[in-house]
Amino acid sequence: MSDSTILYLDLETYSATKLTVHGLHVYAVDAEILLMAYAVNDGKVNVIEHPNAEVTKLLLDPDVQIVAHNAQFDRTILRHAWQMDTDVSRWHCTMARALAHSLPGGLGDLCQLFNLSDDQAKDKDGRRLISLFCSPQPANRKFDRATKDTHPEDWAAFVHYAAQDIVSMRELYKRLPTWNYKGDELELWHLDQRVNDRGVAIDRELVNGALTAVEQEKKRLSEQAHKQTEGAVGSANQRDALLEHLVKQYGVTLPDLRTSTVERRIADPDLPEPVRELLRIRLAASMSSTAKFKKFKQCTSDDGRLRGTLQFCGASRTGRWAGRLVQLQNIPRGTVSGAELKDGIEALKEGFADLMVSDINKLASSVLRGCIIAPKGKKLVVSDLSNIEGRVAVWLAGEDWKIKAFEQFDQGIGHDLYKLAYAQSFGIKADDVTKEQRQLGKIQELALGYGGSVGAFTAFANIYQVDLEDMARKLYPSLPADYVEKSIFWWNQLKKNKQSTYGLSRDVFVACDGIKRAWRHAHPNVVQYWADLNNTATKCINHPDHIGKAGKLRMQYHKGWLRIKLPSGRYLCYPNARLEDDQITYSGMNQYTRRWERLRTYGGKLFENLCQAVARDVLAYGMKVAELGGYAVVSSVHDELITEVDDVTQFNAAELSLLMATNPKWAKGLPLAAAGFESHRYRKD
Repeated sequence: MSDSTILYLDLETYSATKLTVHGLHVYAVDAEILLMAYAVNDGKVNVIEHPNAEVTKLLLDPDVQIVAHNAQFDRTILRHAWQMDTDVSRWHCTMARALAHSLPGGLGDLCQLFNLSDDQAKDKDGRRLISLFCSPQPANRKFDRATKDTHPEDWAAFVHYAAQDIVSMRELYKRLPTWNYKGDELELWHLDQRVNDRGVAIDRELVNGALTAVEQEKKRLSEQAHKQTEGAVGSANQRDALLEHLVKQYGVTLPDLRTSTVERRIADPDLPEPVRELLRIRLAASMSSTAKFKKFKQCTSDDGRLRGTLQFCGASRTGRWAGRLVQLQNIPRGTVSGAELKDGIEALKEGFADLMVSDINKLASSVLRGCIIAPKGKKLVVSDLSNIEGRVAVWLAGEDWKIKAFEQFDQGIGHDLYKLAYAQSFGIKADDVTKEQRQLGKIQELALGYGGSVGAFTAFANIYQVDLEDMARKLYPSLPADYVEKSIFWWNQLKKNKQSTYGLSRDVFVACDGIKRAWRHAHPNVVQYWADLNNTATKCINHPDHIGKAGKLRMQYHKGWLRIKLPSGRYLCYPNARLEDDQITYSGMNQYTRRWERLRTYGGKLFENLCQAVARDVLAYGMKVAELGGYAVVSSVHDELITEVDDVTQFNAAELSLLMATNPKWAKGLPLAAAGFESHRYRKD
């Protein structure tokens, strides 16, 4: 076969295991290939039920490129069902390619987006046919499983559907952009596939012990709620019944029983103690750790490894990885640590944790990370890029004083960056910044870097439980007079126009707005860069094919795409961009509605996307360097790499951190640092 030979393939499979419940790698073990649709280059589409000589030859030929939509599925199924273990470097994935350009990943969605004709579009009857043939039938059906013998007409339609997927995928392969899915990025996807195939080792004994303990605790809490309400509430998780009981019995009204709502109301000193106790029970019973333990159990393969937890370019636009299955990206930090955590893990495994601790759910939440372990003879070496988004932000914007501050901090001669942020904002020495003021500096850094204002500041202040009234009393006298004047003017304008002041009193609003103004005054280049990005993007949209410049970045608007070239050479993509009422809009996936919609952006938001995208590129480079250094990456969590290596001193956290903090050629002058640990059990360092 020649180098230009492309094999397009798509599999339709049957298994009694639910893919959505157990994940691909557990599903694949017992999966049966019903149909393989395939085509070579632009040739005829064929549909077969068993491997033939042509397909076998194509799959075994190292010079043949293989293209599939969600290629990880087809690769894994072929390995299990037909024992064909193909080199991942031969594969290309149209779903990953779409995601890499901020497009939806679904084949049907892409067909609609690219306006494929009826003969090219994905068969819309496919969902019914898949439901019919690809899984066991419901118990109320006359047959356990539909086959070509029980449903010959539907089977013929199923064969047509399989063939149509190839037609659609092949057309999309020709139309999808390739800017972010070639060269280094294609190699990165291949590495991503290897990482997903490796997976992480799981302590199944701990998973089972924790799951048993949590379920027993939920039962106990439900019984307690039932007893305390004299049967009015049957379970602590019965939201409506509990809300109704609180109103009828105590006259206490809550808008909902979300964790944040309950936690705020418990703090009310006037709340009757029986109500407070019921809310404590509700909080304990609603902890989400049970779901993750279940996922650990359901999705771990027989060899004790959990695979397929990462989605390449799963975060729209930025290209960051997204979590799948257990969602390692959002495991709670946990409040139990050290020897207490170690003892708690053993107690959960032995089944006597209820005798050792008073709060099972608190312990269970803290051991979630610890379910990931190193197998015998191995260890985990973990490292995390330090404040990578903050570093990228000042590097892109050219905020030189802060770049120097990061460098000095890394050398051990500089100040804590949160102290420095507050000190720079208010013109005091970093050594004089109090613990309370440092907390405000931290909130400034987290809330204000991407154009955030009073709303963003108060949101983060609530997260860190800052008393805003107390803060305003202490801060107000030290605010510069011009800040106070401008903030009061802004407050009056919002009131006049009946716009939100976030439920704040005037003095609190002015204090929060003053803090914002102080931070912006200390970061003039960052603030200017927000405007530069917005103005450059607007100019590019108004002047197609014009190359716009904004610091280290280049922009272009071409055939409906606003593209921002990152220092790495990758592009940030905004499909179907245009100006509406002088605002930049584009087509994208709404993270709240999960629908493809028109979205708006602006300088601060563009800056946020850019910082996260460059941070991702730094992590991706570090991942490749780590692999070359012998550190086998088994997962990534935000800006952290989890690697699994031989349990020898040759591999250590200091070396991995150095590898991860190696500057790519395109990142000259970007201050990088990383720190980590080595352990036989994963934890939050």
